[in-house]
Amino acid sequence: MISDKMDLSALREEYAHQEHDIATTALCPYDQFQRWFQQAVDAQLTEPNAMVLCTVNQENHPSVRTVLLKYFDKKGFVFFTNYSSRKASHIANNANVSVLFPWYPLHRQVEISGVSERVSTAESLKYFASRPRGSQLGAWVSRQSEVVSSRSLLEAKWQELKRKFGDGEIPLPSFWGGYRIRPCRFEFWQGGTSRLHDRIVYQPSTDNVAWDRLRLAP
Repeated sequence: MISDKMDLSALREEYAHQEHDIATTALCPYDQFQRWFQQAVDAQLTEPNAMVLCTVNQENHPSVRTVLLKYFDKKGFVFFTNYSSRKASHIANNANVSVLFPWYPLHRQVEISGVSERVSTAESLKYFASRPRGSQLGAWVSRQSEVVSSRSLLEAKWQELKRKFGDGEIPLPSFWGGYRIRPCRFEFWQGGTSRLHDRIVYQPSTDNVAWDRLRLAP
C-alpha cells in the first residue's frame, strides 16, 4: 500500500554540463535540430524520433501523448495518425500544438511550438506505401480512440483484412494520413551543473525572414 506521501526529493542527478551557447549554435533552428538529432541517433538512444505531442480540446483542456516523427525539413515536422483520433479532433478545433523531444540520457530536450496542418494525400500515400505490411493492416483495423470491447476483436479484424487483401496492394485508408507542424518557436534545453541549465530559444525575427536567438534564465 502506498503511503500518504511519497517523498521523491532525494531523487536527484547532477547533469554533466556540455557547452550550449548562442555563439556555437546554428543560425537556423532546423540546422540546430538536425545536429542534435544526429547526436541522439549516434548515442543510440531508444526511439530518438519519439516526441510528446500536446493538443487542446474544445474546452481548452490539454492532452499529451507520444507520437513518432517520420521526417522533417525546413517546411516542418511530419507525423502520421488516424484522422478520427482524439488528437486529430483537437487539431481540427485548434491547430496550435507543441511537441517535446525528451533526450534524457543526453540531458537534453527540444520543445517546438507551431501550427499543424494535414499533408497532401499524395504525401500520405508515399509514406503509407513504405510501411511494413502489418502496419498497413493495423491502420485499417484501428479506429483510433474509439472504445473496443476486447483485443481479440482487433486481432480477428486484422486477420480478416489480411485474408481480404491477400498478397495484393493495401490501399491508403481515407481516414489515415499525416500532419505537418510548421514551427514558430524552438527551445533547445541542455542540462547544466548546479541546475544552471542552458536554454536557447529561436523565434522569428521581425521581418519573418531569419530567426532571432535568445538565452533564457534556467
